[in-house]
Amino acid sequence: MLAEFPLRQAAETVREGGIVAYPTEAVYGLGCDPLNAGAVARLLAIKQRPVHKGLILLGADLEQLRPFMDLPETALAPLRDWPVGTTYLVPASALVPEWIRGEHHKVAVRVSHHPLAARLAQLAGTPLVSTSANLSGRPSLRNPFQVGRQLGPLLDFIVTGQCDITDRPSTIIDLESGATLRR
Repeated sequence: MLAEFPLRQAAETVREGGIVAYPTEAVYGLGCDPLNAGAVARLLAIKQRPVHKGLILLGADLEQLRPFMDLPETALAPLRDWPVGTTYLVPASALVPEWIRGEHHKVAVRVSHHPLAARLAQLAGTPLVSTSANLSGRPSLRNPFQVGRQLGPLLDFIVTGQCDITDRPSTIIDLESGATLRR
């Protein structure tokens, strides 16, 4: 059973423009409201990541991500049964701001199969920014203690949980070309 109260607190933090750390399929992620420019700028500063690289949007389900994708209904078929740990690059809709896309015309999206990450996005009412919870160039963090040690004072909330579904970052596939960009 999920600890609902802490997830509700974390979701409220996201809605208020805060930065949260949360477990995903492989590593802890840093997240915020992707449409809040100030929150995203703060997240990028914490992570020491340049905006031009772009960020992943993590959703509870396909419908939550749908407004951010510029795809016809016919192109959604492969996404209806989303593989665990897979991120797709898709054409970005007009809703996706530059601070999410970076220098790209596509947006990276993933439906999370991790129960805490998916429920957090559902409770927040928005997809979450999803980038690994570590300083750029440093190893990924896989538990709340590591996150607290490296980033704790810079964050507004750390969701406690395990990253236990897979042992590697998500595979990234360009949906249009089928090319695998990261395995």
